[in-house]
Amino acid sequence: MGKSRNELQGTLDLLILKTLAVRGPAHGYAVASHIDRASGSSLRVEEGSLYPALHRLEQSGLIRSEWRQSETGRRARYYELRPAGRRQLEKEQAQWARLVAGVATVLAQT
Repeated sequence: MGKSRNELQGTLDLLILKTLAVRGPAHGYAVASHIDRASGSSLRVEEGSLYPALHRLEQSGLIRSEWRQSETGRRARYYELRPAGRRQLEKEQAQWARLVAGVATVLAQT
């Protein structure tokens, strides 16, 4: 049984939304770095997955972006959670918690 592409994208979307909720506005590299650090380096997000996901979330109206100067002085696109993104995050976190609880229940059976 493999995860469908939509489920994998949904998981990445959830991680991005959560990162922006915790960190506040951030550029793509900072989002990927936060996910890597927060997961103890068990989740690495490659550019080829990250930027299409950020674009998809922006097109969906869940995040917005603007060009700013980064801490290193370079221009970077910063992403920020919109109210709709915060609502979506809450919904997806609840769904994820139910899924994890269900899997844990099945795995606990002897």
